Amino acid sequence: MAILLLLLITIWAVLFYFAMLDEIYDSLDDGLENQTFLMVQRAVDDPTILAQNDPEFKKHVYNFTPISKKRYQNFEESYRDTLMYTPNDKDYEPARIYESAVAFGVDHYKLKVITSMVEADDLVENMILYLAGLYILLVASILLLNNLLLRKIWQPFYNLIAQLKDFRIEKNISLQISKSNIEEFNLLNSTVDKLIKKSTESFVSQKHFIENASHELQTPLAISINKLELFLDNNDLSKNQLKDLSTVMDSLSKLTRLNKSLLLLSKIENKQFDKEEMVDFTKLTKNIVADFEDLASHKKMKISLDAGGAVKHIMNEDLAIILLTNLIKNALMHGKKNENIHIKIQSNSWQIRNFGSLKELDRPSLFSRFKKSSKHKNSTGLGLSISKAIADRYGIELTYTFEGTHTFRLQFANSH
Repeated sequence: MAILLLLLITIWAVLFYFAMLDEIYDSLDDGLENQTFLMVQRAVDDPTILAQNDPEFKKHVYNFTPISKKRYQNFEESYRDTLMYTPNDKDYEPARIYESAVAFGVDHYKLKVITSMVEADDLVENMILYLAGLYILLVASILLLNNLLLRKIWQPFYNLIAQLKDFRIEKNISLQISKSNIEEFNLLNSTVDKLIKKSTESFVSQKHFIENASHELQTPLAISINKLELFLDNNDLSKNQLKDLSTVMDSLSKLTRLNKSLLLLSKIENKQFDKEEMVDFTKLTKNIVADFEDLASHKKMKISLDAGGAVKHIMNEDLAIILLTNLIKNALMHGKKNENIHIKIQSNSWQIRNFGSLKELDRPSLFSRFKKSSKHKNSTGLGLSISKAIADRYGIELTYTFEGTHTFRLQFANSH
């Protein structure tokens, strides 16, 4: 605002300066013409002044110079700027001269009339000082007006903005909107209130639908799997029949895992995990690695942990466990046998590195839903998507790099 005001005042000052100079010149030229008229009348009454030749204007502000009749007839009056010595300042000051031709009987003269004028540099200097004062006064007035009057007028708007900053749709807390004397603010408040209520209702409805749908799917899936298991235990089937039923049970089991993963992903994106605390990632990693020791041993792999620093971050502990579990499990599922998995923890980062396929994974779609980096039959394609959603939820940067080994890195911007 202050910069824009300074720009406008500068443009206005330039225009005002040239307009003022134009008015000054008009006034000076009118005065010179009037002085010329008076000098002609004076010469008629006192012809002796025609003989007073003062080309340097040391004694008079006028000068009569005899000219020929031909030059008189072709003479064109003119105005021009010059310098004139002033005894009081002992210096040359700017002046303006008006030249015209006059006739007295058969004699013809060129008449010069001079007058001092305002110095351009003094005018510019004074204008800069006055404009600087005007600018400071305007800015101070605007700030004072904004702090005292406008802030009071805009108080309902600021209250609404403050509540919107802290508003969380998953907490189902309504806004406390107060009435205002300004109709536009009341319209804004009512519109925002209606929009939030509608969004909250849609959120709650979607949340209930997902939970109910997941529950309704989970129950028949569990019943189907249990009945198939009983059927297998109580009946003698051929190899082909056993193979077909096994395929069906695998599909149902995968559908069960997929249903749970989608429900979890939806809850993460809808920010339904409200409880947050300081999570120690070093301690959490040690516990999860201990849980996976049997699986790693079965796959003839070993998980090494290099905890060179401590990483603590405020988030939901359950989601932190899911985040690390998915990354460690991903390394175990896709790593090579007889190769180690390396986990390195520093003060602001957590990374896991494993030997897998010899080519880089597709980075653009790596964290997309249902994207599988292998053909493992138990994979739902949602593990990395869930990890990415959790990381984004708490401002953690999850990245992937490949330099002979596959490396997933968690970068904590505000670790403690």
